[in-house]
Amino acid sequence: MQPLLEAVNVSKFYSNHRALSEVSLSVPNQSIFGLLGPNGAGKTSLIRIINQITAPDEGSILLNGEKLNPEHISMIGYLPEERGLYKKMKVGEQAMYLCRLKGLSRQEAKARLKDWFVRFDIIDWWDKKIEELSKGMQQKIQFIVTVLHQPKLIILDEPFSGFDPINTNLIKDEILKLREGGSTIIFSTHNMSSVEEMCDHIALINKSKKILEGSVNDIKETYKNNEYEILFKGNKMSFTNAMWTGAELVNMSEEKNMLKAHVKLAENNSSNDLLSNLIPHVEIHGLNEVIPSMNEIFIQKVTEIKEDTNG
Repeated sequence: MQPLLEAVNVSKFYSNHRALSEVSLSVPNQSIFGLLGPNGAGKTSLIRIINQITAPDEGSILLNGEKLNPEHISMIGYLPEERGLYKKMKVGEQAMYLCRLKGLSRQEAKARLKDWFVRFDIIDWWDKKIEELSKGMQQKIQFIVTVLHQPKLIILDEPFSGFDPINTNLIKDEILKLREGGSTIIFSTHNMSSVEEMCDHIALINKSKKILEGSVNDIKETYKNNEYEILFKGNKMSFTNAMWTGAELVNMSEEKNMLKAHVKLAENNSSNDLLSNLIPHVEIHGLNEVIPSMNEIFIQKVTEIKEDTNG
């Protein structure tokens, strides 16, 4: 399947600063794509290029197989991290104005806005001024006007900023519905738990370069380290001796009336080998493979690059 968006060897320079260095990535159609990286990595520069706020100095962006052009603006919805609302305008008036800019008729804009305002339980805000709203309330308004014109590509920069847990879940549910409805979402965030929960694919940018890309499941599979957690009853020494040379004990802790051991298997050993050695000596109650979190993988990759640079 053709990706909805492709970056091909994109570079961007500002004076003596290189913001992006030959970045290539592929955003699958109808996916939630996490664009990750530390502050200053180049994420915002790439987002600005996709939105045609700036242009790449080298390389190109393809949308639906076509080189990015002004006609594509109507296909994109962008929620920036910074609030961009006019404080003195009324909520409904401003939302209508922004929707008209997206090409909707007055009648269509009002009908869609009313539907979203009811869905978000904010219909009573229609005649309030923006300055009367909390940060989270303003973010709700911006989210609505970002997606109201039903864009094919939606770019969300820290979309949960300012939200309490209830409203965070509300927005998460709407993002998932948008994907199910055919939209593709680029999701830029520092919140790794949201990445775990929502993203199908990710790209990690660090110091202007892409250093990791792929499906979340494939990346986690790649970074597994043959480690397991074992819940058991029995003697600690018996457990340790039974592992012999097939595994290394990382740590052991007490959990209720049992012990939990975190072990790393030797390269050629399997979990079945480990269990075969342990079962005659302790009572096994559970075994779980340790899968690295996206946060752990993120830290590992960024640390590796830092060490390579310093080295």
